[in-house]
This record gives sequence, structure tokens and C-alpha cells, in this order.
Amino acid sequence: MIEVLTANTPNGKKITIMLEEIQFDYKITKININKDEQFSKEFKKISPFSKIPVIIDHGNNESVFESGAILMYLGEKSGQFYDKKNRNIINQWLMGQMAYVGPMLGQHHQFHHYNPGKSEFGENRYFKISERIYRELDERLSYSKFLAGKDYTIADIATFPWIARHDWHDIGLKTFKNLTRWYEEISNRKAVKKGFDLLKKGEIIPKP
Repeated sequence: MIEVLTANTPNGKKITIMLEEIQFDYKITKININKDEQFSKEFKKISPFSKIPVIIDHGNNESVFESGAILMYLGEKSGQFYDKKNRNIINQWLMGQMAYVGPMLGQHHQFHHYNPGKSEFGENRYFKISERIYRELDERLSYSKFLAGKDYTIADIATFPWIARHDWHDIGLKTFKNLTRWYEEISNRKAVKKGFDLLKKGEIIPKP
């Protein structure tokens, strides 16, 4: 049994999507980040940076923090979506999501979605960076079916929930035909639909 300590965020959804894809039994332990539960002493023991998600693999009593590391762990444990012969390119696109796509879109959320009008500089800066991310992903997907090549991998699982907030970004996903093709293909996967609904309240993946 995998216990997922998480909140309903893009990083949280990565893990539930992966768990649905590999068909592992899991349970959700909600961490209320709006009430700072992530800063509790108990949670910090397994998440030194006070970030969600974290998993506890109760089969071997091992915990893993950082969503990218969790995906790698689950990929290795299941033998799925993290093929050894393609691991170098998968790792590059996974780290690109972790270091660039997620943090920059996250800043765009802060300035454009949560706190509009508070910083013109911040809004403009992260809108432009986010727009560039869309262009860069679209360019990659113009000649590659998925981010790391012809196969769907943990790099796609990591990136998808961030693009699923496209309605927050106001960039216009539909104008990026290759990114839209990728987004729609992943959206139609049964496991992605189930994992995206992290809290099991009927949350539906936004249309392009």
C-alpha cells in the first residue's frame, strides 16, 4: 500500500495519475496547505522542505519526498513508464518540468491568477516566460509524439497537470496545435482521468 500525503495541486496530481497508471493500491492523506499543515514537525520528518506530495511505501516502510523523485521511485518499482534504455532522455524532460516548467508556471499562477494587480512587473515577467514554455513544448512535440520520445513516460505524467491549468494561464492552449494534440491524447487516458480527480469529487480535466 502506498500512502500519499498530499494536496490537490499539479504536483499532487502527478502522483495519483502515476498510481492509477501502474494500478498500485494507494490511499490519500490530505495535507491542508492553506492551514500550514505542511510545516508540522511530524510532516517535516518526511518532507524536509515542507512540501507536498510525499509517499510512504508501507510495503517496506520507506518514504520519498519531491514529486519527481516519487515518479522515479514508482517507475522503478513498477517497471512502467520509466524504461531503462531511454532513462537519460526521460530524466532530462522530467528535470525540465521540475526545475523550469512547474516553478515558472507556479509563479505565473501567483501573480496572474491569485494576486492580479499587485505587481505589473511580476505579471508581465511570468506571463512571457509561461508563453515561452508553451512555445518550447509545442516545438518539441512537433517532432516527438511525447516529451521523451515515442512513448508516454513519467516526463509526460509530470508535465501534464501543469498544462491542465491552462485556463489559469490565459495563453491560449488551442493556438499551440502540437501541445494541444499531446494534451488531448493524455486527457483521454482512463488512468489520467481517475488520477486527476485526486479528491474523488468528480473533478474533470479542463478541455483545451
